[in-house]
Amino acid sequence: MDKRKLYVLWTTGDPVTSQFMIMMYATYSKTKRWWDEVCIIIWGASAKLVSEDENIKQCVKNAMQAGVEFSACIACATQLGVVDKLKEIGIEVKPWGEPLSDIIKEDEGLITI
Repeated sequence: MDKRKLYVLWTTGDPVTSQFMIMMYATYSKTKRWWDEVCIIIWGASAKLVSEDENIKQCVKNAMQAGVEFSACIACATQLGVVDKLKEIGIEVKPWGEPLSDIIKEDEGLITI
């Protein structure tokens, strides 16, 4: 059986949705083995939220401990001035435009919130 990877494109700056949908589903997806791999792509408002909200930052750390991968769009993080803050948490920061396009073209598992 092929390994299945889920990507979650996290664009919302809403802390309730971030905690109770994105972090909850991603963490359970790993711990309950609904997906082999889970990668959350931080894009836009979510980059600012993660860098400023201590509760969300802790949710990210908990998800990381469960095996969820995190990566942030460098263009957004740079424009919002949060690159260093994201890296301090252990989040990879890289260009995501082309990889995201490939994920969509290859019809991989993708949730956008």
